[in-house]
Amino acid sequence: MGRSLRRLAAIIRKEMVHIVRDPRNLFLVTFSPAFLLFLLSYIFSYEISQLRLAVLDLDRGPLSRHYVATLTNDQDFVLTYTLNQYGEIEPLLVEGQIDAALVIPPGFAGTIYSGHPAQVRAIIDGSDAFAGSQAIASLEAKSAKFVAGAGGVSVAAAPIQVRTQARYNAGLKSQVSMVPGLLSIVLLMPTMALALALTREKESGTLEGLIATPVLAFEYLIGKLLAYIGMGLVSAFLALLVAVLWFKVPFRGNLAVYMLLTADYFLACMGATILIANFVKSQQTALFIVLLVFVVPSFFLAGLITPISTESLGSQLTSLTLPGTHFVEISRGVFLKGLGLATLVRPALILLGMGLGAIVLGLFSFKKKVA
Repeated sequence: MGRSLRRLAAIIRKEMVHIVRDPRNLFLVTFSPAFLLFLLSYIFSYEISQLRLAVLDLDRGPLSRHYVATLTNDQDFVLTYTLNQYGEIEPLLVEGQIDAALVIPPGFAGTIYSGHPAQVRAIIDGSDAFAGSQAIASLEAKSAKFVAGAGGVSVAAAPIQVRTQARYNAGLKSQVSMVPGLLSIVLLMPTMALALALTREKESGTLEGLIATPVLAFEYLIGKLLAYIGMGLVSAFLALLVAVLWFKVPFRGNLAVYMLLTADYFLACMGATILIANFVKSQQTALFIVLLVFVVPSFFLAGLITPISTESLGSQLTSLTLPGTHFVEISRGVFLKGLGLATLVRPALILLGMGLGAIVLGLFSFKKKVA
């Protein structure tokens, strides 16, 4: 019995040493549950809590001001802009600064007090069908609450009729909104292929042979990167054809601009993959990390299904560190709004910075490993 316990203890010690010395096993056994809990808690508690609203109040009376206060008092809507003229609405929608704009007509108070229905106009950003639908439903519900005498102010029983107009996606069809966003997910497949290619050479032993040749680390990594970006652009064009020809999603932008920004997206994702591949030796581990870092978070935290949460700094930072967050903005902007490079310069530069930064770190760490 005593010998059995000693052997059992020896096995336990051996396995503990093996786990501690292998960073991959150490992460999977000890840290991965906490990491997944952090990630999945954001995913499954994620909901639209704030919609950005611009208001053009042409009545400018106490009742219209109280109506706006009723719409924004529980923070479902955040009053982002107070407008002075109708022409200010379109630029804000194009740039994605607001989710909806509300136009209160002149004579709003007089119409309600006379017992007649008062009409207000809501212009919705339909490029995100989910947020657009929620904005319409929330505006109608809060308008009904206001008519019922919210805040102790009793008004006539005449309703407020919210006349809505969805820009860029007139029917608020979810497919029109989702397909351009989903390109950020499906275009991660070339990134996975690069991760597998880099680790396959380690597993097969061909990397050692390459190291022994005059090929420099820079030439080796950049050569692979450019090859996969080039083939990735072919896949991006084919995916675009499927979106336009099969799913009938309107493409209102410039194809050359879209392909350039797609290359920018590949640079960010593949640059990070080069860095990751320097620290893993197996294809399975590389694939797992790419799925965990890029694919799963991009479904739920990149603004694909629901808008990026603005409630906490942590959720915003998590979203902004994902390349998919910026490409969802780019893809929907080019497809549905016809945006050009000048309007999309911010997400384009963020992706470029991510890619170049990761490549520099990848080259540095690769040189250290070769040495």
